[in-house]
Amino acid sequence: MHDELLPALAFLLVGLLLVVMTLTSSFIARVPLSSAILYLAVGVGIGPSGLGLLQLDPLRHAPLLERLTEIAVLISLFTVGLKLELPLRDRRWRIPLQLATGSMLLTVGAIAVVGVGLLQLPWGAAVLLGAILAPTDPVLASDVQVSDPGDRDRLRFGLTGEGGLNDGAAFPLVMLGLGWLSLHDLGDAGRRWWTVDLLWAVLGGLAIGYALGALVGRAILYLRIRRREALGPDEFMVLGLIALSYGVALLCQAYGFLAVFAAGLALRRVAAQPSGHAPATQRDSAGAPPEARVSGYLMESVERFNAQLERIAEVAVVLVVGALLATVEFGAEVLWFVPLLLGVIRPLSVYAGLWGAPVQRNQRRLIAWFGIRGIGSVYYLMYAITHGLPPALAQRLLSLTLAVVVASMVVHGVSVTPLMRRYEQRKRGKAAEG
Repeated sequence: MHDELLPALAFLLVGLLLVVMTLTSSFIARVPLSSAILYLAVGVGIGPSGLGLLQLDPLRHAPLLERLTEIAVLISLFTVGLKLELPLRDRRWRIPLQLATGSMLLTVGAIAVVGVGLLQLPWGAAVLLGAILAPTDPVLASDVQVSDPGDRDRLRFGLTGEGGLNDGAAFPLVMLGLGWLSLHDLGDAGRRWWTVDLLWAVLGGLAIGYALGALVGRAILYLRIRRREALGPDEFMVLGLIALSYGVALLCQAYGFLAVFAAGLALRRVAAQPSGHAPATQRDSAGAPPEARVSGYLMESVERFNAQLERIAEVAVVLVVGALLATVEFGAEVLWFVPLLLGVIRPLSVYAGLWGAPVQRNQRRLIAWFGIRGIGSVYYLMYAITHGLPPALAQRLLSLTLAVVVASMVVHGVSVTPLMRRYEQRKRGKAAEG
């Protein structure tokens, strides 16, 4: 009888969680407490250490966990791309580009050195650990990202762009670590890694995604405006474009994460640049051409649906992370490794990587602090496990990764509201003085 009640109890608790979070969302936004912390606590409660409603083995269920986290990251990357409206020639693009290249490489290098020197890991495992933990998370960092595509704030734009770029940019380093562990073919003298895993997979992923996003966006506007066709729901278009860009990129041996991010970016740019060549008789009372009306409605619909998908994915994955905590044995090494990464390696890598970037001192400090780790790191770990990572090494990387992810959820979740509120107050004060 007890086993028969478990599914009903699980549905009851998840349903209650979603209803309560919906009703209290405005309150949570005002207090130093993120929704991810509450989801995490519920995940612990329904996991093996609590009610036992969610039983997962991170090694045996690695393929399932890989797919779950993969879907969550894909949805979030597309959402991030939709948020970025700045022209690609704008100087502010230097911020996320430098964060996703220079800062990330410095982070991976520092973690690798610590992994070999202090954690006694082989170089391949140390580089793999660095690649797993270097990317910042686009799923859990919504509180510090741009909420309006017209937002030009360098702090929010930089963190948003970094979350979109470095989840895919870390893939070459993951493959390098797997290669040094003899779990991936790097080619003679690393030639395959340089040409395929690095150059082609990165550039090809961005190009494929951007081309498909622009093509689909222009096709929608053309059919709705020029041909006056009644198309299907925009929600289908979102899911279709995500799946299309991801699938084509994978078939072409390019990185699907970068393709999905670029598809969202291209769709936003197509919608933001209507031609405006409509006759005066087709313009509305405010003088806006039909392209502007249709693209505005399209983006509003797409953003609303994507935000809902992202929230659902966040709930599912964070619940799973909470449940996984009971299955991992955390060693004493996490007590010094986690603060070293979040409090030393990330800030120093950001300060060095942002050399010469157009950011103010207080913005640089906040960017250095908000290196939120989360779902992307769990995905890369599960990807490595499904590609043959030895069980003993997998368990060790699992403990380090989950410790960092949980600590990041807590410390960044608690600090984001007061720090961002103070930042906005200072910005308004300077604007009033100017």
